[in-house]
Amino acid sequence: MRTSIKPVNRLLAFGIHTRYSTLSILSAAGLGLSATFAIVSQSGAQVSEAPIPAEQTAAAFADPEWSVSRFSWGDPNLEGTFTSRDMSGIPMSRPEQFGTRGHMTDEEFQQRLSSGPGGLTALSANQDNEGRLQLSALDSAETGTRTFGYTSYIIEPEDGQMPALTEEGQQRRSAYRADQANGPFYTTEDFSYYDRCISRGVTGSILPSLYGDAVRIVQSPTEVAISYEMLHDTRIIPLDGRQPADAGVRQYMGSSVGYWDGDTLVVETTNFTDEIAVGRMPQSEDLRLTERFTRIDPEMVDYVVRVDDPRTFEQPWSFRLTLSTQPNYEVLEYSCHEGNFFVGNALRGEQVFQRRVAEARANGEPIPERTVAVGGFSEIYDPPSAAEAVDINAAE
Repeated sequence: MRTSIKPVNRLLAFGIHTRYSTLSILSAAGLGLSATFAIVSQSGAQVSEAPIPAEQTAAAFADPEWSVSRFSWGDPNLEGTFTSRDMSGIPMSRPEQFGTRGHMTDEEFQQRLSSGPGGLTALSANQDNEGRLQLSALDSAETGTRTFGYTSYIIEPEDGQMPALTEEGQQRRSAYRADQANGPFYTTEDFSYYDRCISRGVTGSILPSLYGDAVRIVQSPTEVAISYEMLHDTRIIPLDGRQPADAGVRQYMGSSVGYWDGDTLVVETTNFTDEIAVGRMPQSEDLRLTERFTRIDPEMVDYVVRVDDPRTFEQPWSFRLTLSTQPNYEVLEYSCHEGNFFVGNALRGEQVFQRRVAEARANGEPIPERTVAVGGFSEIYDPPSAAEAVDINAAE
């Protein structure tokens, strides 16, 4: 079922970045589990059961003759609501122990199963205030229902490592403020476009986050529409062979055109600004994304993205997610706008910190540091207590 919860409490940076909607509450019995298959002997007796990586349960993997359903006009059916929840806990770059292997061994996969939810969802384990956790999106149980055996998101280059940055890319990363949750905050331009409820960009809108990682795909004979739950972006991708927008037109989500390569939807996107990130790294205006959507199961879509940005990276690279369905998940309104609580609360938090600095100087005391909490986020003032939080479900 899905149920309403209270506004998201981002201890991370001084305030509340809210989304007044509901979050997915998944069956506890399904969390973190891949499919389990019985091994049967020649006599027909069941010998044992062993969970296997979710990618091996896909219809296209299990049956070479499987084919995707098609619309009356002939295009493969990609429609549906999918999330990247099941990809939580898989790193972007591949840990060294896996070398060039894109998939875990049976033993490594069993270890991943036994370790429980990882990635950003593991932040919930670091919350020691039970009341605060109840108010947090980290308690939304959006941990997915399958476990994949991938060793990393990145599949190109072969070692699974993000390529080195160019000199310009290094300079852009140094100036990039999207992860500067510790301030200083003087104007709204000191915040990321995510904090300001503007956009997470193409890849940021689909990579696993704290919650709201859903996409809804709708098709017609001439267009494909992709709506992202966070932050309320919708891309309309024409399939009629037209050229991208004029080079002078720059957009956060770029200008996209698409075509079918067999059963795969290929989307080529250019005309980006340099104000968003790709794969959580700052990008240049020369970025070119090539996305490939392939349905491999009634409940799974493989999503592969090639990143080509020669001003930022020394070579192109690609990453892969398998998007999947979740029980009763719906894409809901993400009621977030630039006038929302986060920016105002963070600016007030900055004022509190500056007053502490002034008092320390006046008293001849050491200048207070901007303390960093779990995950590298700021905690220069105490986040709201359970008693101070607002229950949006309470009757007025």
